Amino acid sequence: MTRREEVLDELVRLHRRGIGVLFTFGAQPDAKDSTRTIASLGPGGLSLPDRDYYLKTDTKSVETRKRFVQHMKNMLQLAGDSADNAAAKAQMVIQLETAIAQASPDRVSMRDPNKRYHPMTMQELKALSPVLDWDAYFHGVGAPAFTTLNVSSPDFIKQISATLPSDSVSPWSAYFTWHLLRQSASQLPQAFEDESFDFWQRYLTGAKEPRPRSARCVAAVDRSLGDLLGQKYIDVAFGADAKAQIAQLVDALEKALGKDIQTLPWMTDTTKKAAIEKLKAITNNVGYPKKWRDYTKVTVARDDFFGNSVRTTEAVLQDRMQRIGKPTDKSEWTMTPPTVNAFYSPQNNSINFPAGILQSPFFDPRRDIALNYGAAGMVIGHEMTHGFDDQGRKFDGDGNLRDWWTPQDGAEFEKRVSCVADEYSGFTAVDDVKLNGRLTLGENTADNGGLRVALMALQDTLKGKESVLDGFTPEQRFFLGFAQIWCENSTPQSERQQALTNPHSPGRYRVDGTLQNMPEFQKAFSCKASQPMVSSNACRVW
Repeated sequence: MTRREEVLDELVRLHRRGIGVLFTFGAQPDAKDSTRTIASLGPGGLSLPDRDYYLKTDTKSVETRKRFVQHMKNMLQLAGDSADNAAAKAQMVIQLETAIAQASPDRVSMRDPNKRYHPMTMQELKALSPVLDWDAYFHGVGAPAFTTLNVSSPDFIKQISATLPSDSVSPWSAYFTWHLLRQSASQLPQAFEDESFDFWQRYLTGAKEPRPRSARCVAAVDRSLGDLLGQKYIDVAFGADAKAQIAQLVDALEKALGKDIQTLPWMTDTTKKAAIEKLKAITNNVGYPKKWRDYTKVTVARDDFFGNSVRTTEAVLQDRMQRIGKPTDKSEWTMTPPTVNAFYSPQNNSINFPAGILQSPFFDPRRDIALNYGAAGMVIGHEMTHGFDDQGRKFDGDGNLRDWWTPQDGAEFEKRVSCVADEYSGFTAVDDVKLNGRLTLGENTADNGGLRVALMALQDTLKGKESVLDGFTPEQRFFLGFAQIWCENSTPQSERQQALTNPHSPGRYRVDGTLQNMPEFQKAFSCKASQPMVSSNACRVW
């Protein structure tokens, strides 16, 4: 077996187990024909949270890389290497991953779906990257036959083919071994888990201690058998009354967003009409998926935690792989029902609210309606607005990448989102680290638009019936409900990492940044023009 064949075999083995070394490969809807699912190839292969961790030369970045190399050495020693061998392998890994980082695109540029869409034939891929035996790779990972695929970053694939080592197996062996250890740490003996926590959580995010074992076990089941756990969760925690109330909230928010679009002073009637058509085409999914994932082919053994993890991951990945070349299943969810989150799918044009988020502080069917509109209503409005943020607006109502805006309206939109980007770039995350307003632009746009639309929906629902409760008006309770969902405890280390990698702003800026743009908030709490919660240059898109 040649060196290249050895490297390819291990690459395939790890990819089949969901360990994303070197690059990522999978299935996704065709961006310009969402009805069909195609093969997709993209950047990957880094351990640290972002490429800039490898490339920046400031004191903190240099310190982090040193700690990272020491962590890799510790893990390799736990796996049986001598101190000298472990140190040498750790240096090989950091050198190889630095080369990958240099080839990797930055996060902001990859937010643009047009920059991620590069359909290619197999012949074009082989010409772009002749080093890898692509036929053998695709066969090895279990992909069905296909002739075209999307390469989200052709420059990345080209650069790694040209710059990565090919004269020795040793760097690849060190790199693959490290990634296997890193991804498997939670299923290995306690010493591995402790060492992993010490670097990834204690050092990088400032966590003081691991989550309770029970919470980690539930998370492991959710990752591996999420729909089975989800069915049990629905039985226990999500009744028909809650689903009906959420459906009413969604309906009220849709009407309010439609009214908002119709009354925008900066958008022409042509684009307004297309926006309303897209809004009406949104699919609303609440609680749980329409069909549950089938796990009957997965072997689960009581005495094989590590093996269970491997088998469930492989089964899920192979299920997804077999979708290549088939019609897109637009009913599929990417979150499990117990997840405390929500998402908008641009290619399905759907908003999805797992049952896990439909609980306090986001939602309680027995509490004041104003609090529910400020919390769950805002989240619903946020996800709807994602269909019209700087990324979502580039997809039409059928989920296809298509420009349905007039040039004039597109320019007006960009002017308004630039205001939002500049505003949030002025916020300090921690120490000298500012937020990246372009990285967080989609989420900030959705926060601002979602909250405004949720307030409109509440006022339409109340129809002018004011009711003071605990000394607060409905509008005041609405804003209190909104602020409470973003209460959080975060360490300086976590805030630093999130500012570099997270498309969401920190909780305090999701609140303050949004509210300072809202005259409705300032009126509700009688804020004066010179006070901190009144922006002198308030931004508004939706």
